[in-house]
Parts: sequence; structure tokens; C-alpha cells
Amino acid sequence: MKYAILSDIHSNLAAFEAVLADLKARGGVDELWCLGDVIGYGPDPHECIQLLRSQRHLCVAGNHDWAAIGNIDTSYFNLEAAAACRWTASKLTQDDILYLRSLPLILQRGDFTLVHGSPREPIWEYILSKDKALDNFAYFDTRFCFVGHSHSPFVFELDRNICIPQFLGRNLLLKQNRLVINCGGVGQPRDYDARASYAILDTEEGLLQHYRVGYDIFKTQQKMIDAHLPFDLISRLSVGC
Repeated sequence: MKYAILSDIHSNLAAFEAVLADLKARGGVDELWCLGDVIGYGPDPHECIQLLRSQRHLCVAGNHDWAAIGNIDTSYFNLEAAAACRWTASKLTQDDILYLRSLPLILQRGDFTLVHGSPREPIWEYILSKDKALDNFAYFDTRFCFVGHSHSPFVFELDRNICIPQFLGRNLLLKQNRLVINCGGVGQPRDYDARASYAILDTEEGLLQHYRVGYDIFKTQQKMIDAHLPFDLISRLSVGC
């Protein structure tokens, strides 16, 4: 079976469409696995939810998904994120809200755990250091865990109780050692590469292939300008940070 691993679409329809087009060009997959934050920051929250729901998919809840439906307080967000969240909430339909409320915090499929932030704290915790990654291996039972939230691709490998950070290259063979894997962000990358980031998992081959996809950034930025979304959120898309 083949699965597309997506995270942090963040209402960026142009980036999401580019990823789906790239998937189709590569022969398609059996299912999309989305690691949360379908919405937030960007200009097309309703459209991104609709497009995701038109695909065969699994999805877990992210902090921006929860904030837009009132499950968490936006006082925890910075001013720009809070402003974008209020705007996003105003654009959701009742059906969108019901869908977002239905999303679980964590899912397990075979050897894989799916979560937005971390297994220990699914909504808020960022796994950015080997110490945090090491702590989190105790909070999931599968061999592998896919996370999002940081918008940056990485791998943490557990080898004899030592946590080893790695760069997520083009191809990752899934061997016996347990891994925490982040495939980067679709709609708002933060690793200084502005292209959308995602991966294709082939469970029969035991292989994860990581891809970057260019998209029309200006199209998304112009929509954000027209919506009067915060300037910092608009400008960061150009540099991927």
C-alpha cells in the first residue's frame, strides 16, 4: 500500500493542489494521511477542507484546527496567528466545523502512529530536539510515528536508547529501529525552502520518499492581501521560514 504523508496545509489551496497534482503524476496513492492543521494562516480554509474531504484520507486534529472551532483559546497564539484564526473561523461552514470536531487527536495504523504535535501532547508540543524526541518514544507503541506542527522535515531514530537526529533526505528506508518522522509542511514550510513538502510511504517496500513541490506562491499571497491577513504571514511564504 502507498500513502501520502501531508501536514500543515494551513489553508494554502495552491500548495495543496500542487501536491495532489504531483502525487497524481507519480502514479497516485491508496490514501492520504494528514497530520493536522488543515486550516489557519492562509486564505482558503473552506476550500482546503473540501478538497481534503474529496480524497480518501485519514486526518488528526492540529492546534489551528482546534482554535478555529473554539476548542482551545487563541491567547496561546501570537498576535498574527490569533488574527488569522479569527478570520479563518468566520469563513467556515457548519459542515466544516462538524468535520473538524470529528478529528481525533491520535491515530494508529499498523506500524504507524499519526499525530500533529507529539504522542505525549498531540496539540501543542513541538518535537525539535533529541531530548524531546527521546521522551516521546515512551508515548507510542508502534515502530514509527509521523508528526507535524514544526513545518520542518526531520527524523529521530532510537538506537539502543540513544536518540539520533537525522536530516530527512529523498529516500528513507524503514528498518527495525523506531523512528519519529516529520515530512515538513505543505502550506507554510519553515526550513528555508518555500516549496511544499510531503512524502510517499510504500509499506510493501518499507520506503519513505520525500518530495518538494513548487507552487504559485504569489497567488496565495495575493489572496491573503485581499483578505487583509497579517503581512508577516504573507511575506514568510516567499522564503519558507
